Parts: sequence; C-alpha cells; structure tokens
Amino acid sequence: MNQPAGGQGGGEAAALARIDAVRARRPRLNDAVVTLAHGAGGKASAALVDAVFIEAFGQPCPDELTDAALLDVGSGGQIALTTDSYVVNPRRFPGGSIGHLAVNGTVNDLAVSGARPAWLSAAFVIEEGMEVAELKQIAADMRQAASQAGVAIVTGDTKVVPKGAADGCFITTAGVGIVPPGRRLGAKQVICGDAMVVSGPLGSHGMAVMMARGNLALEADIRSDCAPVNHQVEALLAAVPDVRWMRDATRGGLATVANELARASGLGVMLDDAALPVIPAVRGACDMLGIDPLYVANEGVFVAVVPAQDAQTAVEAIASVPAPPNHPADAALSPAVIGHLTSQAPGLVGVQNAFGGTRLVDMLVGDPLPRIC
Repeated sequence: MNQPAGGQGGGEAAALARIDAVRARRPRLNDAVVTLAHGAGGKASAALVDAVFIEAFGQPCPDELTDAALLDVGSGGQIALTTDSYVVNPRRFPGGSIGHLAVNGTVNDLAVSGARPAWLSAAFVIEEGMEVAELKQIAADMRQAASQAGVAIVTGDTKVVPKGAADGCFITTAGVGIVPPGRRLGAKQVICGDAMVVSGPLGSHGMAVMMARGNLALEADIRSDCAPVNHQVEALLAAVPDVRWMRDATRGGLATVANELARASGLGVMLDDAALPVIPAVRGACDMLGIDPLYVANEGVFVAVVPAQDAQTAVEAIASVPAPPNHPADAALSPAVIGHLTSQAPGLVGVQNAFGGTRLVDMLVGDPLPRIC
C-alpha cells in the first residue's frame, strides 16, 4: 500500500491494476441455496442481503449499512432501532450464555450507532423437550445483562416448535435507543489521518465458543468478552465529542468492519500489527487452528475512529470505565490505538508489520467459526 518509488513500470502497473480489481469487487449472489457462509457476516452475507433483502425492502441510507436504523421522531429528535437473532452453539460458554449475548449484542448495536439504549423486546423459539430449568437460567442471564447495561426488557413473544425443528432455543431481540441532539456518526464523517481505536483485546468471544464446543484437541483458559459497551461509548463521546464512526466488531471481527469502513468512506485503513491487542491464549489457539485473530468475533469490543490528536484521550476515556468482573481484558492489552485512515489504496485495508511490510486484509467470503453468536 506504499507509494511506488520512482517511475511506474509494467510490474507496478499490473500490481496497481490488481489492487483496483480488488477494490471494485462487489459480492454477488450466485448460490441457489442458503449456506452457513451466508450467515457469517462476510462477503456471502453481504451478497445475500444485497440480492434478497435490499432488493425487496430498499436501503434507507444509500451510503452505508449500519447496525441500527436512525429514525426521525420530530422536533429534530432521533431514535435508533435495531434487531438481531442469536443461535450460538453451545448455549453456555466460558464468560457468558445465549441470554447474555441476546441482550449485550443488541445493546451494543445501539450504542455504537450513537444512541443511549433504553428498551428491548425478546422473542424465543423453543424446541420441544428443552428443560425448563435451562430456560429459567437463560432468562436470569438476560435480566442480569439488562441490569448491567441499564436497559429494560419490556415486551416479547414465545413460540414452541416440534423436536428437531430447532436447536434447543433461538432468541431474537430488538432494541430502541435515544440519540442525543447533535450526535452524528458515520463513515462519511471520517477524514484522512484519523486514528482508529479498539476498546479491548480481539478474538476472545469466538475462540471461547470454539473451545466450549469440545470438538477440538485444544485446551486453553479463554473467556468470552461478552459485555455491554454502552458505558464505555458514553465515556468516549463525553471526552471526544468529535468521534467520527463506531462499530462493534462481531461476526467477521475487526477485519470485516474495517473493510466496511474503507469501502463506505472511500479511504484506506492501515492497521499496525504490533498494536493489535490479542490475549496470548487467543493468539496461540488461532495460530494452532490457522485462523487470523482479525477475523474472529468479539461481543464486548468496539472500534472507533477519532481525530488523530484525540487518540490518547479516547484510550484514556474508554479505560476509565471498569470492565465487568468476568471480562477477559488484560489491562496491558486494552484499549489501544491500532491504526489510521489513509488516502493510499482507498477502499482497502492493510496491516503493516514491524519491518515495514504490508499485507492486504480482505473480507472473507464466510466465517471459519459458524454459530458463534
């Protein structure tokens, strides 16, 4: 992603042409049936959303698909509305459960959209034969997570399906939040030179779920980072009112949200390999499985873009909010300034190593870790 030195020879021209081809690619749906890859948050998901749902329902915001819809409610006020479904397997894992996920995931989608989460709905699809005791524990987990986030679960629905028609229990939550006047976030706010900040270590949730499945010959003390981020977000916005953009790095991890930002902003994203916070146990597990931690899901980590001069203030503001008691964050690893926005290679994401080399980080077609949320 560095500028060519000297004149542009045939090899350099060919390399730049390949980069332009990568930049221009837009996922297309060529599949006749839905596969697990279509639910993984990568290129296959984007293709499915474009070809089926955007085609049918339209896209309210033509420039960017975000985690929540911002809706005008008159007199200049706005609310944020979001919805998400949770099908994680197993339903309980180190650091959380499907109940914690169902609350925190929706709260976090509202928070990174600039809203203050307020109310949630919860709908349950329950398979015949599920033990009532487990269902009660899931509901208790949801109550605990809602209390921690400061939101109320105010309505819901329950459906029971025959045995074999679902995998125990699926949960869908929708959330409503209030957007304070004057608060605006989005990829179009980002400018060249801005800094990218991550609120905590990467990849803990996805690897914790994989370990909990028990089908890998690996053992590691890895806990999910599942937690609400709205308190950290509010601390950040109070300290740095000019925050440009935020996303929670869930399915597809940091690599996917960075690619989405690059394409929506028209700028390049350059990450610093040495600055990326990854807990050693997570990095070791990823190395053994051949998975890049940049693509592994998080459920209590968000990414923000701030003016370069405010980067350290942003880190200090996020760090000022205590992590939940069971959070896996290592104080030496989080939060961190992990990169910047650049005019070079617009629409692409790169990672620069300590030796000055750069590798491109594209969006995956699917996800190597299905059903992690």
